Amino acid sequence: MTVRKRSPAAERHAELIQIALMEAVPSGLVIKRLMGACELSLYQTSSGLRALRDLSGERGWPPLIWTREEGYHFCASEAELEAWERAWISERLTAFRRMITGTLAPHLALCPNSRWASYLNTQIKAVEASLAMAASQGR
Repeated sequence: MTVRKRSPAAERHAELIQIALMEAVPSGLVIKRLMGACELSLYQTSSGLRALRDLSGERGWPPLIWTREEGYHFCASEAELEAWERAWISERLTAFRRMITGTLAPHLALCPNSRWASYLNTQIKAVEASLAMAASQGR
């Protein structure tokens, strides 16, 4: 899988965020505190968080997650990571279902012979089924 190229600025912001989060361990930081600790704007902090997620994967660091209770933090707890991943998948599943019912189904009704809409419908239904299965595993 190829990750989008990051700007040098985003990497610098990611490094600042990583340092701030390591100093905050064992707790995390909500976005406003993270912005203040790093002296970054909301845009710079968001860009740095995206880059930090990429860097965490590349460098074998613990995953970076966000929870309502702790804000942004590095996580090594299997149970917490699984709960976060299920919640993330569940959100994407909802988005896929809304796309199917709100856009794709009306498209198919309007243009029943559309090869593109039929193909997309098949592909998205397969993704929806996979996400539904992943979101419900272990429950």
